[in-house]
Amino acid sequence: MEKERMHSRGVSGAKEGHLHEECGVFGIYSDGSVNPAYAAYNGLLALQHRGQESCGIAVNDRGVISYSKDMGLVSEVFSHETLDRLTGQMAVGHVRYSTAGASVRENAQPLVMRYVKGTLAIAHNGNLTNAYELHQKLARQGCIFQTTIDTEVVAYMIARERVNAPSIEEAIHRVMPKIQGAYSMVVMSPQKLIAFRDPHGFRPLCIGKVGNCWVFASETCALDACGAEFVRDVRPGEIVIADKNGLRNIYDPVSVKKSLCIFEYIYFARTDSTIDGISVYEARKEAGRLLARQKPMEADMVIGVPESGIDAAIGYSEESGIPYQKGIVKNSYIGRTFIKPNQSERERSVRIKLNALSTAVRGKRVIMLDDSIVRGTTSARIVSMLKECGAKEVHLRISSPPFLWPCYFGTDIPSKDELIACHHSVEEIGEMSYADSIDFLRLENLPKMLGGQCGGCCDACFSGHYPAEIPDYLVAQKDYEYCTPIKRL
Repeated sequence: MEKERMHSRGVSGAKEGHLHEECGVFGIYSDGSVNPAYAAYNGLLALQHRGQESCGIAVNDRGVISYSKDMGLVSEVFSHETLDRLTGQMAVGHVRYSTAGASVRENAQPLVMRYVKGTLAIAHNGNLTNAYELHQKLARQGCIFQTTIDTEVVAYMIARERVNAPSIEEAIHRVMPKIQGAYSMVVMSPQKLIAFRDPHGFRPLCIGKVGNCWVFASETCALDACGAEFVRDVRPGEIVIADKNGLRNIYDPVSVKKSLCIFEYIYFARTDSTIDGISVYEARKEAGRLLARQKPMEADMVIGVPESGIDAAIGYSEESGIPYQKGIVKNSYIGRTFIKPNQSERERSVRIKLNALSTAVRGKRVIMLDDSIVRGTTSARIVSMLKECGAKEVHLRISSPPFLWPCYFGTDIPSKDELIACHHSVEEIGEMSYADSIDFLRLENLPKMLGGQCGGCCDACFSGHYPAEIPDYLVAQKDYEYCTPIKRL
């Protein structure tokens, strides 16, 4: 029961055919020229796509940490009155989508905890693979947990190490070898702001500067939102410290291969972000170009499913010479995943979020670009919608390979029994989607999408090659007899 509780999943966006990633983090150490609370608010607005379930901001005023967090969108949770009360010299912010731990208020971040050395605030993006073992060990030693998220486990471990360590950064340095999986974190102590990234670099984390203020964020778009200039990315395995003396780091060169989640480029990250030196927009366009070369097709127009499918559609159009047009309109005012109680209601809800532009598609042979297919239900609804609006043909192109394996590092790719590609061939998926043809980006083309610039990416959800060991009980939760056993290093 405890293991189930520790790894229970919130309301999964994949149930509606869309994938979600756990969260986004933000931190700022200010010299007084920038209001930390408002900078965090603007940064979180830019990171809202990474999580819409809950959000929070914690601010440090000379060692006293105050915070505000709740369920909902950033614009719903924070008002001018709330932000004006959050005064201080540094801040940590977080937006959350649950992949481990229930979607409830007590699991909202940043987590703020008091211990013998003061107060800590911590924000986490990712998912630990050994959280259950660590949780059980700490519980047997008398720790009392207030949440069901793995972030609290890390907070306890840092606090325990800090009792004997000479500094908070050294405590984090001692903890990092003990935690496994994906983590990009920002920690705020009474005097310091610290960012650190797991040795594999599963999740992005970057550094910015505005004046003499230092900023940490999951994506560069959050730096832009608060007026900060991009400095560099936090390296896998690196600890970066901002305090009154400026910026410094602790870095032990890692022995494992860099494994940034490839889906950051395909779907998660915002189009205007640059991750580990690679433009998300250019990567998505290149995926479209590769699809155009893979399976040439005659058509009248190319369209993209908002938002991430649009960039791939532009690339497909540039490569094929087939004009790109707007064929699907998205309702921008629906912030959260639209959950309905039954199948018929879910099908009707598609037209609330997306609607076909009938005057553009009527009588046309349409090539439609989307970023992925999970269960196949959403693709079928959109293709059907286009045909109901008069599209003569709809050819489906997917800017990622088929999902064949679950994720254990913070992406809500569900168990194999829920992945359509585990049951059906590509041709069958096309038929089930009502498409006239279908093509996925080939696995061997994923590195080409990044122009050969990336130092290493995790593509385990497509290939089954996991860059880190996965505990057997996690495999058992998602593995089923009819699929090939997971390849683990």
